[in-house]
Formats: sequence, structure tokens, C-alpha cells
Amino acid sequence: MKINFVKVFASMAMAFGVMGSAYAQTNLGASCGCPAVGSRTTVNVSGMTGAVAIAGDADAYELTSGATFTCNNTYILDKKIYVPAGQTLTIAPGTLIKGAAGATAADATALVIERGGKIIASGTEDCPIVFTAAADGLNGNFPINSTGQWGGVVILGKATNNLGALNTPQTFGSKIGMGAGLGLVEGFNNTGAHNRFGVLTSGTVAGETVGTFNDDDNSGIMRYVSIRHTGVSLEVGAEINGLTLGSVGRGTTLEHIEIVSCGDDNIELFGGTVNLKYITTLFGNDDMLDYDLGWTGKCQFFFGMKNDTNGSVDADNGIEGDADDNKSNYTPRSHPVIYNATILGSAKATGTSDNSGLAAIQAKELTEGEIYNSVFANFRNGLNLVKSLGTGRAYPVGESWNNWYATGSTGDATNGNGSQSLKVKCNTFVGVTNAITSGATSAAFGTALTGTELTQFTTTDKNDIVSGNTLPGFDYTFTRSGNTFSAKNDPTPNPALSVVGCPVAPFDGFFEPASYRGAFSSEYGDNWLSNWSYSTVLNATKGISACPTDLNYDGQTNVSDFLIFAPAFGTSCN
Repeated sequence: MKINFVKVFASMAMAFGVMGSAYAQTNLGASCGCPAVGSRTTVNVSGMTGAVAIAGDADAYELTSGATFTCNNTYILDKKIYVPAGQTLTIAPGTLIKGAAGATAADATALVIERGGKIIASGTEDCPIVFTAAADGLNGNFPINSTGQWGGVVILGKATNNLGALNTPQTFGSKIGMGAGLGLVEGFNNTGAHNRFGVLTSGTVAGETVGTFNDDDNSGIMRYVSIRHTGVSLEVGAEINGLTLGSVGRGTTLEHIEIVSCGDDNIELFGGTVNLKYITTLFGNDDMLDYDLGWTGKCQFFFGMKNDTNGSVDADNGIEGDADDNKSNYTPRSHPVIYNATILGSAKATGTSDNSGLAAIQAKELTEGEIYNSVFANFRNGLNLVKSLGTGRAYPVGESWNNWYATGSTGDATNGNGSQSLKVKCNTFVGVTNAITSGATSAAFGTALTGTELTQFTTTDKNDIVSGNTLPGFDYTFTRSGNTFSAKNDPTPNPALSVVGCPVAPFDGFFEPASYRGAFSSEYGDNWLSNWSYSTVLNATKGISACPTDLNYDGQTNVSDFLIFAPAFGTSCN
């Protein structure tokens, strides 16, 4: 390990003088020339040139000429703001966008990128782009448990989903299939095409032209973007997520994205082929990553941290996988490939209305997918599978348990279907009550699987089970009072967890080599969160601090670091 002690000494000198502003981001974008947050001009987006009210949709405006947001202003999403087809919203690094609180849940503000529209929000590590609540002064005082303050960011595209050959609108939970290949975002109205995703592949729907999916569809770029305090519930079972992705194509770039304090799912995907990399979800209430309706993209380097460790918050699953809400068995089924996640739960043990499983991985009906080389900790259940829906169904030939279980090929209640289309391999589960279960609901823990099923899970598939909080170098607990963390978790096992004999991420232009389990290497300096992430701003997590002055990696710069540095002063680093 090489450390430049001259830079460290200079950094330490500055650090000891600025400790009082540790939680603030009032200087957001300073390194790229942006003014202090408090001196920026406030701009209501619905009043900008080219913003036109959408007929029939109250409190909704389209940016008919696109727009450019610059960091000398603070932009207020005072309505639901839409970027229509053929237009682009460009957001400069260091820019602050705030979502106003609606008078009612139905009035929740949001930013929606329509099919054919684009967002170019390419922040940098030094100058991230921040979306947050109108009441957040970025001074570190806005409570991290304030969820549902505004809607969120919604991106709609034209990539494949599995809504199937619908001839008339059908309800899929709180989502509506408008026709073959065409969906309506949950909770939004159907007064026009601006709230729809996918492509009408056959039939007739007002305002739509029959076409074909485009899996390379490009909705733009979001890079180094923080989305905070979202998740308004529009109606029961229909909430806006932190980041909603409907049929978004793989031509879209989504990397270094964090979702903070969301009242619903942090990220939810409805079909599509989009890929995700370097994703952080912090202090949210519901699932950290939720996929449905045929998502077939990729994800690598995902860090999730629940809001609390006492089980009192409305925390749900780490990853929730689903094929489609109507259990129609339309194809393609959701089948993402996920490597290198670290997801820390809240130890919640009692379910509430929308908490089904409380699992690190909740594999719902018909679920497929591949999850490798990851770490999950502090959940009621590790992997929860659906074994049978009971009588009156055309299953269990395709239930998640059948898709996972390697024995047999008949697809009945005691055999796998031979597909192994759900793979959960080479993961480490820490402090889970039950490693692998079937049938867990909001009210029940489910049945712990043993015998050949447990053997497949642990021996064949190389998943490790660590009891309690005993993994070396790793700690999923933390103690928080308001926005202050007096004790911090550490998501970096040390030594690194082996992947010998495990699948490796393919060299395909997206995945990166990673010879360890989890989102982070235990090697110093391999921290993709860096200073821009809110967990680092809050000093909430040990082990991944980007601060070069934290020489003993305890999450803070203090006299202990100075004592490490002092004997090395003047020595060679070669």
C-alpha cells in the first residue's frame, strides 16, 4: 500500500479545522465553480420558458423545448414535470433540484422522462447532482428518516416488457396494462400517453401507434446523482419510488446513483433492459431493489443500508424479484444478472401490510435471475422462495422454488423444473434467522428448508451462512440519534471473502473484474462511494471512508490517525 504522506499531512491539517461542517453540503459543486447553495436563485420549473400545462392532467407540465439546469440556480419541481419525446433535460454538475410537497398525495411532484425524451444529468465525483425535498437546506439538519416528502424520478422507455397480448386494459396490482407491450406507471392517470411505458405491439389504444420494442433505447445519462426524501404514496399500493424505470433500454447510462430516505422502493424496474452500476440505497422503508414485468438487465456494485437496526421501521426486502404481477406467465420473465451487492437489513421480524418475506432476497412467483458474489446481512430470512400457489393455478412448474431447485425436471411440488433459471450462488448471509425458506409472508416466517435443499444452497451453490454478527472485519450494526451516528457499520469484510470456484463476472464491456464477495474490496482506496455519497457525508459507515486522513479506517480523523502518521513523517513511500 502506498500513501502520499505530504498530501495526507495537508489533508489532516485541513480536517482538524473543519470538523464542524462534516454533515453539510452547503458548498455543493464548489470544486466546479458553483456558488454556495444559499446564494442560488430559486426557479420554479413550471414557470420556465416552454413549460406548458398538459391538458386533462392537473398539476402536470411538459418542457416542450427541453431545458438546461445550471448550478447557479436552485430548481423547484413545483408540479409534475415531464420531458416529452424529442426533448432533452440537461443538468449541469453541482446543480440542486428540489421537489415541492404537494397539497395532497395526488399532487405529489416528480420528474418524468417520457418515452423518447432524455435526461443528461452527468455529475462528477466532486460535483454531484442532488434531488431533494424543498425543506432540505443541505446543512445536515434535515432528518434522514423524513421519507415521502415528494415523488421521485421516473424514466419511461421503449424496451421489452412482458405485459403480453392484452386486448383490453387489465390491472396488474396497481399498474395497468393498456395493451400488448404497453403499461401505465402505477398511481399515475391515463389521460394521455405521457405516463405510459413500453410499446403497443398489437391492437388499438388511443394515442398509440403499433410498433416494436427497442432494447437499445436510450433515455440519457444519470451519473453521480443523489435522489433524497422521495416516495409519496399516491394511493394504497401505488407509491412513487425513488427511481422508477419503466421499459428503460440498455442504451441508457445509470451509474453512481444513490437513493436516500425513500418511503417506498428505492429503485423499481418494470421490464426493460437497462443496466445499473455503482448504486447506493440508504435509510429507505421498502425494498432496496425491486424488479418486475421482465427486466433482463445487469447490475454490479450495489450497496444498501436500511434505516434502523431495531426492527421498528417499515423495512421490507433487500431484493424483491417478480416475473409479473398478474402471474400470467408471459415472457420474457424477469432475469437480471447481479454481481457484488452488499445489502444490510434492519432485523425486522414482524411484517406489516406490504411486507412479504422480510428477506434478503424475496423471490416471488415465477421469479428468475442470477445473484452472485454478494453479502446480505441482518434480515429475517436469507432467500425466500415460492414453492406452490396451491390449486387452480397452472403452476408450480415455474415457481421460484422450481426454477431454483436442481433436482428433477417434472416441475411438480417436489421437483425442480430443470431450468435452474434462478441462480443464487457464492453469496454470504450474515445474521439471518433462516438461511433459506419457502412461503414466508407478512405474517409468517415461512418454512425453513433443510435436507437436499439446504445442501444445494450451501454446498453445491457455495452460499456461506454466518451466525450472528461474527464475520471478520464486518459489522452490520450502527447506533443513530437523529443524523448523528455514534457507532457505525462496516460493510467491508477483512480479509476479503473468497470467490474461488465461483462464477466470475463476464468480460463483456459492462461487468468489471472483482475477486471478492460484496460491493467493496477490503483494500484501502477501493471505495466507489467516495466523498460525494450521503453515507460518507453523514460519516455513517466505517471501512469505506474516502477520507485520506482516516489512516486506521475507523470512519473519523482524530488523534489516533495523527499518532499513526507522526512516526512516518519524512520517510520514503517508494
